[in-house]
Amino acid sequence: MVFRRRDRRPILTVMTEMVFPRGGWLRATRYVVWRLWRLPDPPHRIGRGVAAGIFISFTPLFGFHLIGAWLIAWAIRGNVVAALLATFVGNPLTYPIFAYGSVWLGHWLMGMHTGLGMIEIVDTFKGASIEFWDNVKAIFTAAPTQWHEMGSFFHTLFLPDLLGSIPLGILAGMAGHYMTLPVVDAYQKRRSKKLRERVEKLRLAKERAEKLAAERAGGSRNAPLE
Repeated sequence: MVFRRRDRRPILTVMTEMVFPRGGWLRATRYVVWRLWRLPDPPHRIGRGVAAGIFISFTPLFGFHLIGAWLIAWAIRGNVVAALLATFVGNPLTYPIFAYGSVWLGHWLMGMHTGLGMIEIVDTFKGASIEFWDNVKAIFTAAPTQWHEMGSFFHTLFLPDLLGSIPLGILAGMAGHYMTLPVVDAYQKRRSKKLRERVEKLRLAKERAEKLAAERAGGSRNAPLE
């Protein structure tokens, strides 16, 4: 295939670069912003795409962020590429903060005053993960399946996280939308101005070349014969 990598990266390398990108998070962020600025679409469509990507990044729907961003951007007539790029907001460094805020708000909306801290959230997630893989292994063994930790995870973390992520994602998406509009608009205007100036320089250079060629041709015709 044309776009296949010549050197296949080990799975461990791929997983490591998802948490620690090559070149660092600052360089990765600059690249995403640069790609957003250069998208060939009106600012309002790019802004809608950014809003869609940021919104879905707040949700705990892991594995479906790209698909969700695409569907939301398509539904609100936003730029799909901008939506996919904006999911970068929900990276391994920022999502724990998003999750903590969403779980807290979800508990408040559901009237659950459990007061879970970050350590309790991590422990609950860890217990559910261990139980999930134990149940997967139980399919091939005689060990019994248990769903206590998974049930606790769903009611105390996943459901509140999903509920709380909706208003937070909407607010963050709106903020991203209105922050994107002036930046993209200014960049596109500056780029259009540079393109017009370049075209004007080429036109003037062409006119000078044609004028010089005409003067040389006229001079050669008027030259006296020996």
